Amino acid sequence: MSIAAVPAYLGKDFNSAPPGHRFTLYLEAWRDDFTLDKNNKAQAVKRALPLPDAGKALEALRARQLALADALKAEIFDATATAPFATGLGMEHPLENGFAFLNPYGLPYLPGSGVKGVLRAAARELCPESEGGKFDSDAGWTQDKVRALFGGDPGKEPFSRGALTFWDVIPTLPGNTMRVDVMTPHQPHYYQNGATPHDSGQPNPIPFLTVPPGAEFRFIVTCEEKYLKGGPLQNGAWKVLLKAAFMHAYEWLGFGAKTAVGYGAMARDSKAESRREAERQERQAEERKGAEAAERAAQLAAMSPVDRKIAEAIAAKQPGQSDDSAVFNALKGGSFDASEIREAAAKLKAMMQSARSWKETTAAKKPEKDKEHQRTLQVMQWLKD
Repeated sequence: MSIAAVPAYLGKDFNSAPPGHRFTLYLEAWRDDFTLDKNNKAQAVKRALPLPDAGKALEALRARQLALADALKAEIFDATATAPFATGLGMEHPLENGFAFLNPYGLPYLPGSGVKGVLRAAARELCPESEGGKFDSDAGWTQDKVRALFGGDPGKEPFSRGALTFWDVIPTLPGNTMRVDVMTPHQPHYYQNGATPHDSGQPNPIPFLTVPPGAEFRFIVTCEEKYLKGGPLQNGAWKVLLKAAFMHAYEWLGFGAKTAVGYGAMARDSKAESRREAERQERQAEERKGAEAAERAAQLAAMSPVDRKIAEAIAAKQPGQSDDSAVFNALKGGSFDASEIREAAAKLKAMMQSARSWKETTAAKKPEKDKEHQRTLQVMQWLKD
């Protein structure tokens, strides 16, 4: 059985480690003499698939990103993978194909630089005047807008920084697991040994990691409008262009590696967008409630003890109950200390007069049935005591 090439004190159980750690640090693909067990490649990759603890770390990172994006008023695009997704296959690894994991978390991710490259390509294809323009598009892209938002061409002068910043993307894992795909190159005799190329070579199955279809990708983009220096991209006009570029990238380009053979295809996820918007509104409502509660607490703290108790009585009143009625009940119920009753009664009298419920006399045949008159008499008594 293959083992991980780690010190003995680390043990042999790495089930709690995330996929990236099991695929790199704790790869169980070695013999006892620390030579690679080439007959156990597929099993070694499969042991790196599961995401432990039901993806708590992944969801926490996505939630942290979303909270920061909301605070910065970033543009967010939700998409679902319609094909397997792979990235970082060219990274060095004992099993020939690597994978890009976000350190130190060991979670699969798509670097923001990769997102920017795809979107730049999409913008150019939607720009009729550019060399890469391939589509008759009315999206509104021009070469000047591409340079303003993405910067100058890499490696070419003049060097400039684009206004857009693309964040790293951390996809969900359907079923909390990654997936193994296999590539079977047929011409190692030509590529590795220099023999004459032909199509009858022995296939060489090579397993590699992918994120399965159905994974949710959340693309987050911020814009430093100070770099736009006025012009047609100001006041959010860049958002319309960016959305067109994303829709084009979903349909025609794909993200990550092996896009030429269908990997990395995406589709807009309108359900995720609606869910995220509902969650955002819920968070904003909770934040407003918290802010209002903090403001009320600050106001109460600045009040005198009598004013504070009056305010608390009004805040706790029943639906449809008047303010003066709520304060009267608080006085009658003993909410005020003996030294506070006269001051509270004086303030209640002013409230009742303002509400026109102060009645020192009554024309009712049964004065005891006139609530406003009886309350007035009680307040007058409190003022005398």
